[in-house]
Amino acid sequence: MGEQRESMEVDVLIVGGGPSGLATAYHLKQAAKRHDEAIEKAGVGKKVGELSIAVIEKASEVGAHMMSGAVMDPVGINELMPDWLERGAPIESPVKKEVVYHLTEKGGFKLPLVPPPLQNHGNYVISLSKFIRWLGPIVEGEGVDIFCGFPGTEVLYDGNRVIGVRTGDKGIGPDGSKRSNYEPGIDLMAKVTVFAEGVRGNLAKPMIKKLGLDAGKNIMSYETGVKEVFEVPEGQIEPGFLMHTSGYPSRKDATGGSWLYGMQNNLVSVGWVVYLDYRDPLLEPHTEYQKFKNHPIVKKMLEGGKPVFYGAKALASGGYYAMPRLSFDGGLLVGEDGGFLNNKRLKGIHLAFKSGMMAAETIIEALEKGDVTRETLANYEKRFERSWAGKELYGSRNFTAAMSKGFPFPAAIHLAAQEATGGRGLIDPLPVAHTDAHALASLTEYYNDANAMPERPKYDGKWMLDKVSDVYISGTIHEEQQPPHLKIGNADICQQCWVKFRSPCNRFCPADVYEMALVNEQTKERAMQIRFSNCVHCKTCDIKCPFDNITWTPPEGGGGPNYTVQ
Repeated sequence: MGEQRESMEVDVLIVGGGPSGLATAYHLKQAAKRHDEAIEKAGVGKKVGELSIAVIEKASEVGAHMMSGAVMDPVGINELMPDWLERGAPIESPVKKEVVYHLTEKGGFKLPLVPPPLQNHGNYVISLSKFIRWLGPIVEGEGVDIFCGFPGTEVLYDGNRVIGVRTGDKGIGPDGSKRSNYEPGIDLMAKVTVFAEGVRGNLAKPMIKKLGLDAGKNIMSYETGVKEVFEVPEGQIEPGFLMHTSGYPSRKDATGGSWLYGMQNNLVSVGWVVYLDYRDPLLEPHTEYQKFKNHPIVKKMLEGGKPVFYGAKALASGGYYAMPRLSFDGGLLVGEDGGFLNNKRLKGIHLAFKSGMMAAETIIEALEKGDVTRETLANYEKRFERSWAGKELYGSRNFTAAMSKGFPFPAAIHLAAQEATGGRGLIDPLPVAHTDAHALASLTEYYNDANAMPERPKYDGKWMLDKVSDVYISGTIHEEQQPPHLKIGNADICQQCWVKFRSPCNRFCPADVYEMALVNEQTKERAMQIRFSNCVHCKTCDIKCPFDNITWTPPEGGGGPNYTVQ
């Protein structure tokens, strides 16, 4: 007999306390009030009543795991909460000045005009972690229960109908035994469950496969962003200044791009994004970021500064054609769980807010009818198609697939055709050939040398921080006495991966979690060592392992980074 667990029933369960999850909860409360007031006035129809809504969040507090560029298009928050500025939402600055550079290895040039997708007049530089910390208490004030430190670890089903989520056990020792502080997880049962976990949700990933939500869709593509926040001399970079770059250190088979955003208090957000379809088995996103940071143009702008915060995050950038089906019996996908990100514009916060609002409106309809099957919940997808969000994502539907063809050529040809045809391009839909995990070439294929090894930058502990030093300034903390939350499927496969690829997880992880360490000098035997306490929850390992041998799962509740101005 299985272990007895506490069970709690709610009307709506939301997994994830980011922008999409909080938007769903807030708009549900608002929409329910308006709905019932309209029923009261008209005298006909069915009220939904006072909804019980629970949000579970794996971080120790809302906002602690939130990392983004971030320049926010206000269209989403304007709809969700028209008086958000009057209510004291934290912003760093309206966008005041923007430039785009194309970089070569030693120099570069400023583009005479900012390309339309990167024009940000009317947008705001924000810290996403600050913004969500502000929004969380407002949502709680509406009567929503937010439970922090409660990661969802298992989807509960009745056949193929989602009926809730089980939260993670606490107090499990490294060997799997129950410690003195053991607490079993809770079964949270709901009429409707909304998955708002962000990129590559640990619950959504197997659920999408089980329910076939990605059938007939493009393969989802991903990127990883590596970021430091610099403190620079006073007045050096004004709040609201934006710079984006193309070119170096990108190359044809390893596309990327950058941002530099001026914030308050002499802080500057600096980051590099790498498309994860790269072929080079020795490429290291953290090192690519260091190359960008040390480019003469960038280094001069940051002169006299030092990194004070760090973070990393994967992005679900596949676009419209890679979005899974968003509705199913008993539930919906919102935010990056549903692929709501416009890679062409480098934006997703506004889409996350809108997805939550559309989900909330659909849930009200379903609860009024007493029907939470896909037949009713599919109205969410119809709302999306009709909305500005649907039109925006449809307009950039082939962008990421074009970039995967190799930049600048032939990607530039596809992109030019897309600009001329409203997003259609030369082929519509433009297919993606393989998953990011299976894009890697072997050492022999790429370098013609089975023993090639990467070159690492020289770190000085001040301007140039290695991964461990960067992790330290991310505020990352995990309970050490627990099983590793990064699961290796088959240790023997790690040996094969070392021979063929030289264990790329040792490099693509931006937090120095993995090391294929030499454990026997005589036999040259190696074994995978996992420093899970370094993990910043970017999920790159779950995406890029060439043998699909790593699964990211949430650690004991509350563990992970503690982003404050990211």
